[in-house]
Amino acid sequence: MATGSTRPTSRDVAQAAGVSQAAVSLVLGDKWRGRVSATTAERVREAARRLGYRPNLAARNLRLGHTRTVLLVVPALTTEFFAGVYTGAARIAAQHGFGVVLYPSPEGIGPARDPFASAQAALDGVIASSMAADALTGIRGDQLPLVMLDSDPTGSLGAATVNLDIADGVRQITDHLLGLGHRHFLHLAADIPSWTFDVRARELTTRLTAAPGTTLRTARAPIAIDEARTATADALATHHPTAIICDDDKLAAGAYKAIRRLGLRVPDDISVTGLDDLALATAIDPELTTVRLDAELFGERGMQALLAVLEGRTPEEGDIPVQLVVRGSTAPPRAS
Repeated sequence: MATGSTRPTSRDVAQAAGVSQAAVSLVLGDKWRGRVSATTAERVREAARRLGYRPNLAARNLRLGHTRTVLLVVPALTTEFFAGVYTGAARIAAQHGFGVVLYPSPEGIGPARDPFASAQAALDGVIASSMAADALTGIRGDQLPLVMLDSDPTGSLGAATVNLDIADGVRQITDHLLGLGHRHFLHLAADIPSWTFDVRARELTTRLTAAPGTTLRTARAPIAIDEARTATADALATHHPTAIICDDDKLAAGAYKAIRRLGLRVPDDISVTGLDDLALATAIDPELTTVRLDAELFGERGMQALLAVLEGRTPEEGDIPVQLVVRGSTAPPRAS
């Protein structure tokens, strides 16, 4: 082990972990999958932490510092949210001499074609939304230093995960509606297979199950206004909630249209909530009660985490706080 003022080397880490220097390079370069075991990788990381080892990036990989380019993989750009994520990531990247290439995954999810002759040769790292995770294999982004956004931290592909506190956002919504006296709910859920939407459904069910006398039905729709309108209309034909909890502000806009076509009013007959706080939330009438997600901060934290991974540091931990914004779309339920 290195002592005094001598900086520990990869050889020191290899000796401490009982592996070769090549294995150390693979693990700390996040290229170990399929080459060394997960147990060995963790042993190398622990040895590096214990020794205080910080890799010399230029020596470890001549590519790093040459392209200084990061790929941001997101679902198709159907909302301004991911534009905000890009803005935040690009701001931090520019401060450190990096550029960010934005790559929307086709149709939001599913495999993507490699945007370069070889992503591994052209990029220093990848930041990816969980909704675009399936694209990573196609571009071989899962073999680069990777930070996942909005992703299950226990099963993430990445070296680090950055999340918004979505569960707390759902808690804030349900506490607000329960406090107004609502007990009968419709969950207008995003029909997208993604961890972030699973969290919303799970937290909503947990909160309402614990509240006496509540009922909860679920309707699913793609994140599009017309499809949300249809799903809401179909649900309201057989169920009579006093509040509709929507996974997204666009879904809420569709719910508004369905409610009005039935001759009902928001919030007099049915309260509606969203989640995102897009510009749309204040364009509809009444303005939407929703949860504000700081997309730019999300992008900043994602880029900061990737820089930490590239430099061998531990990224900042903790979910990003979210905030309920109460507007005119929620009120106490009409007395029966």
